[in-house]
Amino acid sequence: MFPQRLDSPQAYAIAKAMMDGFNRHYRLFRTESARAKHRFETADWLGQQRAQRERIEFYDLRVKECVRRLEKEFGAGAQPMAVWHQAKLHYIGLLVNHHQPELAETFFNSVTCKILHRTHFQNDFIFVRPAVSTEYIESDEPTAKPTYRAYYPSRDTLHQTLINIVENFGLQRAFAHLERDTRHVLAAMQTRLAQVKLRANFQIQVLTSLFFRNKGAYVVGRIINGFTEVPFALPILHDDQGQLTIDAALFGEEDLQILFSFARAYFMVDMEVPSAYVQFLRSLMPRKPRAEIYNALGLAKQGKTLFYRDFLQHLWHSTDQFRIAPGIKGMVMLVFDLPSFPYVFKLIKDYYPPQKDTTREQVKGKYLLVKQHDRVGRMADTLEYSEVAFPRDRFSDELIAEIEKFAPSQLEISDRDGDGQTEVIIKHLYIERRMIPLNIYLQEALDAGPDDPHARQQIERCVVEYGNAIKDMVAANIFPGDMLWKNFGITRHGKVVFYDYDEIEYLTDCNFRRVPPPRSEEDEMSGEVWYTVGPRDVFPETFGPFLLAQPVVRDAFMQHHADLLDAAFWQAHKTRIQAGHVIDVFPYDQERRFVHTPV
Repeated sequence: MFPQRLDSPQAYAIAKAMMDGFNRHYRLFRTESARAKHRFETADWLGQQRAQRERIEFYDLRVKECVRRLEKEFGAGAQPMAVWHQAKLHYIGLLVNHHQPELAETFFNSVTCKILHRTHFQNDFIFVRPAVSTEYIESDEPTAKPTYRAYYPSRDTLHQTLINIVENFGLQRAFAHLERDTRHVLAAMQTRLAQVKLRANFQIQVLTSLFFRNKGAYVVGRIINGFTEVPFALPILHDDQGQLTIDAALFGEEDLQILFSFARAYFMVDMEVPSAYVQFLRSLMPRKPRAEIYNALGLAKQGKTLFYRDFLQHLWHSTDQFRIAPGIKGMVMLVFDLPSFPYVFKLIKDYYPPQKDTTREQVKGKYLLVKQHDRVGRMADTLEYSEVAFPRDRFSDELIAEIEKFAPSQLEISDRDGDGQTEVIIKHLYIERRMIPLNIYLQEALDAGPDDPHARQQIERCVVEYGNAIKDMVAANIFPGDMLWKNFGITRHGKVVFYDYDEIEYLTDCNFRRVPPPRSEEDEMSGEVWYTVGPRDVFPETFGPFLLAQPVVRDAFMQHHADLLDAAFWQAHKTRIQAGHVIDVFPYDQERRFVHTPV
């Protein structure tokens, strides 16, 4: 209920302090994102990696700072609820003409939820629903850049326009041959336009900030002609001589979906109005949830907020029950899903078999490692939540029994809010995109039989992608640990992605060895290990018996990825990484690169 008067000076002061806290957060976030341009220009790849890692921690640090200030200056936790009610309304007032209102609302929620009891987690006190629209926001500051620029070429001026588009980003490093690169882009673009008549509205719209990630900078935009819109992205890289080059031209929704995949690291982008960027990107990828786009831009907390709102909306409009997820059960993680919802829910078990020497904190550390790391398109992003409440009647009895057996410390069943609704409360869980487990996908092909040509093709594609996934992770200094097929999934784009992180290690922390020859015939026949094994020793040649039991699988693996069974392969990559070399991993097929295109 709206209060009759906003008469609490404390309420306004609390609201202003929270807004100050958010503005400080976004100013630091934006500054770090803007510095990515200089790091790219100077080829500071290690600095880029470090900045990507550190930026992830910005949000939680600023929330803690703000909570401390509110407690110190206002005794926030002891303030009556009437004050907090007014504080939210004052905060809404401060959002008028704000350029990041949705992010500021989420920041308010984060701070308030650390101070108030969960019974007050309702729309009177926090932003359960957004209060301020993000439509049509543009900065009216005299020096502000627009969200995107529009160019209006003819067929005759199209090549020069492409040069202008790239030059307008003002990169402080020379291109090796910009005219040649843009001719490659033009040729690729003309295959899209072909003999299509250019309509009166023919234009190229380009977002005004570059998208930086790893060793690349990306121009992102769309071509509009009549009723047709074609999304595109141009990756800019450093060549072997240290000069810039446009490496490829990506066109269409599928290409952009892969570029902005949930299995890739977050971009660094300088955005005055993030919602305008999200709106533009959503027009290029209409099937991609807004939550994932915010995540891709490094705004993970906003991604979590939107995901949770979407999830609650789905719960309201569905009737199916949560169940134990299909597939082989994990030893460390208990996984459940809602069949109608394209995500899985994972919680850490309370105890593990003896061969799993780990702890809950160690497992959480592994998931954080992945969050902070370059995921190179091969490791699924996860959303981490605490104290999540689900309706009890949506949980199958079998699932409840499974959680009570394996993770009782993580389970509470109660009417904690006192609203008459019994809830299942999970204390800590991870949520990630559902994929088809690779072992199931592979078994489907094996069941069809080796004489089925489609099945053989599917098997080979599985094996090739599986090996490519491991090699991409190796390039990013990641050793997956448990390499069994069941720990990988396949996306709708046919990409193989790793998702079981409890044994993940930095490649540089592992010691890759060949199995020593047996000392005697008794050693060879015993079946026991006759050599010493350190805690981080890895013997790649022993992978085969666990992975390649099926002859057709073994044949495909040995044809494409036999090097994965050789310790020398792993050791060579380890040496390169230790020497400071950052390896290129491309979010598009090698065949798309202009280096393969005749001049």
